[in-house]
Amino acid sequence: MHERSLPASPNWYCSRCSDVNGSGLLGVGAKNIIFLIDVSASSCRVTGELVGHRDLVSGFSFCQHAGQSHICVSSSNDGTVRFWDSDSKVLIREQAAHQNSVAAVHWSPVDKNLVVSGDEKGIVVCHWYHTGDTASFFPEPRTIFCISCSPHTWSSVAVGYKDGMIVLIDVSKKGEVTHRLRGHDDEIHSLAWSPLVSEDALCSRLEDIEATSGVSAGDEKGCYLASGSKDQTLRIWSSAKGKSVMTLKLPYLKKRGSAVDPGVKERLWLHVHWPKGRPTQLVSSCFGGELVMWDLTRTGKQRWTLFGTSSEGQNHSRIIFNMSSVRLQDDRELLISTSMDREIKCWDLASLDCCWTLPTLGGFVYALSFSPVGTGCLALGVGDSMIRVWNTLTTQNQYDTRSFWQGIKSKVTALAWHPKKEGSLSFGTDDGKVGIYEVFSNRPPQISSSYHKKTVYTLAWGPPVPPMSFGAAGGKPFHSLYSCAGEGIILQHDPSKLNGEASDIDKLIRDTNNIKHKLSPHTDLSWKPDGKVVAIGNEDGCVEVYEAPSLRLLCSIQQHHKIINALRWHPDLDSPPELRCLLASGSSNATVYVHDLRSVIENPPEVPAVLTEPYRRLCGHTSKITGMAWSPHHEARLVTVSYDGTAQVWDVLQEAAVSNYRGHVGYLLCVDWSPVDPDVIWTGGKDFTLQEWRVSKQEFTKPPKGKKMVDLKEKMKTNSKQKKKNKKAPGGGGAAAPAANGEHVAGGGKALTGQELSGEDEEDEVRSTNSPVPPSATFELQRKSFTAMKSKDKPDLNLLKKKKPRSMLPISTSMDHRPKEDLLQDCVTLASVRHDTAPPARCVPGQGEHIHLGLFSDRQALYRMFEAEEEGHVEAGHYDSVVYLRLWSGDLEGALQLAVEKGELSDHLLSIAPMAGFEVWSRTVEAFVKQLCLQEQYLKAASHLLSLNKLYEAVGLLRSHKLYREAIALVKARLPADEPVLKELYTSWAATLEKDGHFSAAAKCYLAAGASFDAAKVIARKNDVPSLRTAASLARISGEDALARSLALRCAKDLVAAEDWITAQDVLSSQESLLVHRLHFCVAELMTAMPAASRAAPQLCASGAPWASPGEHRVSLQDRVRDAWEARFGVSQSSAGHRSAGALLQELKSAESPTPTANIPLGQVQLYSSLHLTRAVLSWLLGDDGQLIKELWQAVAWLRDAGHFRVSAELCRRLFPDGDVSVCSRKHSKVLHHAEEEPQAAAKSLQAFVHYHRLYEHWWSNSIQIQSGVPLPAAGPGDEAQGEALNGDASVEGVSPASCEKLDFDASALLSERHAACQAAQRSVGEIQERLAAMVLKHSRAQGGQLDPGENEADAQSSASGENKADAQSSASGEPLDSQGSADAGQRPEDPETLLSLSAKMSEHQKRLMDLPDTIKMYPHPDVVECCLVLLHLRRSSPSVLETLRQKAKDLLRQYGTDASAFKASQQFLP
Repeated sequence: MHERSLPASPNWYCSRCSDVNGSGLLGVGAKNIIFLIDVSASSCRVTGELVGHRDLVSGFSFCQHAGQSHICVSSSNDGTVRFWDSDSKVLIREQAAHQNSVAAVHWSPVDKNLVVSGDEKGIVVCHWYHTGDTASFFPEPRTIFCISCSPHTWSSVAVGYKDGMIVLIDVSKKGEVTHRLRGHDDEIHSLAWSPLVSEDALCSRLEDIEATSGVSAGDEKGCYLASGSKDQTLRIWSSAKGKSVMTLKLPYLKKRGSAVDPGVKERLWLHVHWPKGRPTQLVSSCFGGELVMWDLTRTGKQRWTLFGTSSEGQNHSRIIFNMSSVRLQDDRELLISTSMDREIKCWDLASLDCCWTLPTLGGFVYALSFSPVGTGCLALGVGDSMIRVWNTLTTQNQYDTRSFWQGIKSKVTALAWHPKKEGSLSFGTDDGKVGIYEVFSNRPPQISSSYHKKTVYTLAWGPPVPPMSFGAAGGKPFHSLYSCAGEGIILQHDPSKLNGEASDIDKLIRDTNNIKHKLSPHTDLSWKPDGKVVAIGNEDGCVEVYEAPSLRLLCSIQQHHKIINALRWHPDLDSPPELRCLLASGSSNATVYVHDLRSVIENPPEVPAVLTEPYRRLCGHTSKITGMAWSPHHEARLVTVSYDGTAQVWDVLQEAAVSNYRGHVGYLLCVDWSPVDPDVIWTGGKDFTLQEWRVSKQEFTKPPKGKKMVDLKEKMKTNSKQKKKNKKAPGGGGAAAPAANGEHVAGGGKALTGQELSGEDEEDEVRSTNSPVPPSATFELQRKSFTAMKSKDKPDLNLLKKKKPRSMLPISTSMDHRPKEDLLQDCVTLASVRHDTAPPARCVPGQGEHIHLGLFSDRQALYRMFEAEEEGHVEAGHYDSVVYLRLWSGDLEGALQLAVEKGELSDHLLSIAPMAGFEVWSRTVEAFVKQLCLQEQYLKAASHLLSLNKLYEAVGLLRSHKLYREAIALVKARLPADEPVLKELYTSWAATLEKDGHFSAAAKCYLAAGASFDAAKVIARKNDVPSLRTAASLARISGEDALARSLALRCAKDLVAAEDWITAQDVLSSQESLLVHRLHFCVAELMTAMPAASRAAPQLCASGAPWASPGEHRVSLQDRVRDAWEARFGVSQSSAGHRSAGALLQELKSAESPTPTANIPLGQVQLYSSLHLTRAVLSWLLGDDGQLIKELWQAVAWLRDAGHFRVSAELCRRLFPDGDVSVCSRKHSKVLHHAEEEPQAAAKSLQAFVHYHRLYEHWWSNSIQIQSGVPLPAAGPGDEAQGEALNGDASVEGVSPASCEKLDFDASALLSERHAACQAAQRSVGEIQERLAAMVLKHSRAQGGQLDPGENEADAQSSASGENKADAQSSASGEPLDSQGSADAGQRPEDPETLLSLSAKMSEHQKRLMDLPDTIKMYPHPDVVECCLVLLHLRRSSPSVLETLRQKAKDLLRQYGTDASAFKASQQFLP
């Protein structure tokens, strides 16, 4: 196992990701691993890891019960909860009850078997450790942030949510919510229960609060709960009452010499911890990494005490995420905190001072190096953009580490200490930056002005080489800084003048060695300690050794065949001469080679030597070599690290494996031997850790092989797939395979994928830079980014591969894929062709078997090869390739002709067509236009026609394919404004748009074409109010007055139907010629408001005009109309011109007025009725009394005939408030006098209907007085109320006659005998018509064979009953009922009627109707029989009905009340 270690940084933004048990063992979740750290008051030590989660660890908790404190539980974003044994470091159980990422977990302090976890979807799961059972609850549909189990009641659990809600649930009652604690406005970061079971500890502090509520703190048992939230407050809650009892606001503390601005929103994580045995003290985090101890009993502003005030630098520098406390055996109480500054600190709760600090690492450990001057000073280059310098030999603080981050801003991938100058450390970064830090000063680093384009792989100090003139003279340094990076070059930097330009040593190598060919990209370099030679590793696996300072090539080692990753010279100090020239090299294959270069260095050859055999071969690693280091204490002792996840110590001379270290999780990247202890080695790698281990204490001597390694690779593949599947965190982290006692190495992978995050901006966006997926742009992957890697060295980039383009020379290319012997023979043949005077027999380059040699021979051979390639392309149908081959050979016209024939013309070919002449270009353009049309690229085709100046053809092309917009734009841009084709385009486009329903766009086209009438018509097609109004305005502006009037009137009618009277008047006001319709709608509005005026609480329409107010009840409707006209429209009796009554009446006569039916809505009926009322008022202004009374009659008749009895009655009351139709107006003293017969008949009919309505009002009012509580009938006399009157159901027996009102009108006008006879004849005609229709239907069915026997009998019976009914009802003869019966006594009732007899009766009744005057039929009266019955009913209760009137009603009833219903109702009045 390792000695000392720097673990990975604890995960960020987790509510409980660390915990400590009673024996002082701290567990910290970092990436997907839990690190176990043994803590005490003086020191700490990493003792092991718990490996198994596949994603970020989100929660960790120890069981705090005696005998079980070594058991712990963890949760992860992979959705699992795992139970571990921290002593044996093995997995006990894994539970996957959650379907989503688990956000928090806690082991109950009360029940040793209960663990509660919650996920991001709000599911809470109870895990029972001893049985393995689970129970799930869903208390709230919110995102869970934290969970805390009560230390006093096993079933009580507090859950904090992202939106600020806290819920207390009872897990013994299926997760029933006991309290919802509302008060926080933002995320709940932490929850902590008071260690005291009651709520008495804070009584003195809360006595004022409790006094206001009238409840004592001790009346109800409970426990306090503390919460910390992102809203910058801490709250203390009473679990008994479910409410907040105290709120603490975070203090704004001075940080780095400046005060915190409360207005600036800082990054904050507010963790709270309630230490055991301290019920009145609460510890919380603060804004900038400070820890605060709150005294809950203290009053005043400052209730807190700051940690670490005894000396500077004790506090964290960034926000704190987790805290946990433990009381050790020596009775000291320690608090452990983790922070964003990547440090774990231990605090003494008694003194509030920091005991020790454990640095952690937030990225891959890419480089480590011990200072050759400052003994024990170890520098680390880490992927979290920081350099750590650790004094490993200090005795007071074993983790005495300083961090350097200024000027870096990227992953540190290379480090090199200056060989002579103490504290001078050079560094290289992932973004190509090279700099030098003086670690014992506070100055920022010097940065070289020469940047590499890719990742810096290696830094090395060595003697200067030209062109830099270094030396002792002038006090200049003796060393240059060399950097090798991913682009394959090595730069020499002047450390005294880094702002100067660095030099590329490749130029010196070329000049010195007279090299003309391209140099292989460099990947590593290593100076021999004496500075005489330098070894440079290349991408092709070759290692070259150069002599300084001229860099003359001494030898080339061609042993490796893959990229060189590491080169190291054996140290010179105290080494035998025969070992000082040993060079170890490691590449992407697994073998380490050691070369003895003593002979080459001591006796440099004139010609560079080529070495193909190594001095020693070290085999054992199973993956690429990433780093190595010689022991400074032993002879020929080498340690190497590899992608196989192990570090191997070798005895080089014996080629023997000495020791193998397997303590890391994942591959290793760097290694160095301790400068003071021969048995100690330091390694760092992918698992974010630096580990110190002893060679002598390792169990294994060689890396894992065979089945273990196969299993390891399979786990790596599985983990890689899992990473892609999960993608929980944007940063990286491979899933580590479970480890059994550290024997198996987990992690690894083919190459680094993902990306490490660094910097504050990235920290804001993710929970931790220690994410469970490894970084993507990594050291090894970038080192090989510019070379062709074999499949086993590559990451899986299948998704990133693009389709390989088709070869232009496929036949000759395929010849290069023949066997190796044939390819070698090709070289010999080509050499013979080029250098021999006589070519080999049957060898013609560019033809047959030697077609591919045409590319390497003369032009004629190339043309022959082209011809053969063209034939192949034609057979394959690749005509575009044929075109380009002809183009390359100079046959431009032939290439164009072939492209035209095959439809393979392109923009490129067209662009070079002018080289063949104008005619060829013109023909090519025309052909290209046809090709584009076939490809439906009409816009492009039209554009090419313009290049030929064929404008009209281009327009026609666009028009034919309905690209009107583009065609119009083209015409307007290139042709005059009066071009006829423009109008045609607009018209055609408008027709298309109109057909598709785009009326507004079509109208714009018509307007542009000058067709304003069509524009208005097409807008009106939408037929809604906005469209009609717009169309009317458009027509008016365009001078289409008739259309404007028509459209405005249509719009106004739609508005009137919606009772939007004001807008309707506004629409019509723009047309002076529509004044009469404005008058009409004014009348209609008054009529519409009329029924509302009769209600108890009148309500005006929201869009009504002022004149529509109810007004006085005794003012007639026609008076109100006349006054409104005169006041609003200026229309009166004296108006002249187009406002005169005669002109207006003449315009209104053309308005439609259909026949009334019961299917017309009330609003439309009122509109038609108001039309007649408008005509009546205009006739009044003209003095035409006859027309006036006829129009008034029509206005009332419309409502009556449409079946609106109540509205008709209301109109009669409003027209004639006194009940006298001869009085048209009392305000204007207008009394009607009629000399003609028709007006007189209309006046009598109108008067009869006025009396008819008043008669029913009188009857209903008497019924209300007689039967209290009976409401007015809702229907008119033609409905149910009429039936009750005719059937005699409205009995008034037992009522005092004096209690009823008397008639206040002359009811004799209702008892007209002539109208009674007319109505009886009309009823008889109707009944005979029904019987004739039934007879015809029966006859037609009998002829068609559709009549059943039963139906025939039923029809006969109904016919007979109908005949008897007709006889009983017949009164057309004017004779009494008994005389009518005696006249028909000769017929037997059972004899059926015939068609002839019915037709005779029909003729007789029609003749009687014809004999009656036309005015009786034109202006009817109310039903006389009905009026007789109502009067006889009233006679029983009202003495106002005169005896003469009663007798006349009886006589008319005897004579004309012969139908069934009337006959039945009259029996109670007739003797």
